[in-house]
Amino acid sequence: MKKFMLGKKLEMSQIFEEDGTVVPVTVIKATPIEVTQVKTDEKDGYKAVQVATGTTRREFRPEESEFKMGEKIDVTIFEAGDKVKIAGAVKGRGFQGVVKRHNFAGQPKTHGVKHAHRQPGSIGAVWPQRVVKGTRMAGHMGTNRVSIQGLRVVKTDKEQNLLYIRGAVPGARGTLLEITA
Repeated sequence: MKKFMLGKKLEMSQIFEEDGTVVPVTVIKATPIEVTQVKTDEKDGYKAVQVATGTTRREFRPEESEFKMGEKIDVTIFEAGDKVKIAGAVKGRGFQGVVKRHNFAGQPKTHGVKHAHRQPGSIGAVWPQRVVKGTRMAGHMGTNRVSIQGLRVVKTDKEQNLLYIRGAVPGARGTLLEITA
């Protein structure tokens, strides 16, 4: 059975192990979720499970459908040492220039360059008399969905519904995350 959980990123912290080493962790508040709908091949044309936590609903597609309507899922499905995949929206950074957005070098500070140090430079050749699709330019940066695989669960707190994941996860504080194992 595939393990699936929704949670909100709380903060970055650290945990000290028995031998004194420091482990950087991200604390995730994983409130219990409830299975609200089970979709089948016969009725819907595909297999999926819809889960809800509060007013938020998400659908995911497990390999085999062992979920029942009304079933509650909480942090007890994860144990210390489990490898998980976490998906969420990256922090939004607004409108950014090409130097920050695409790591362009910018123009030199001398040799006749004035007021154009962070501009992109040429955006195309003489032909085909237009800007080619996909040309890297300034624009909106961030808020795209990112998945990180192979993160390790360090500890679970069943009373407060907390997951301690080793390392950083995508998004700002309060970002909704999908956790699968």
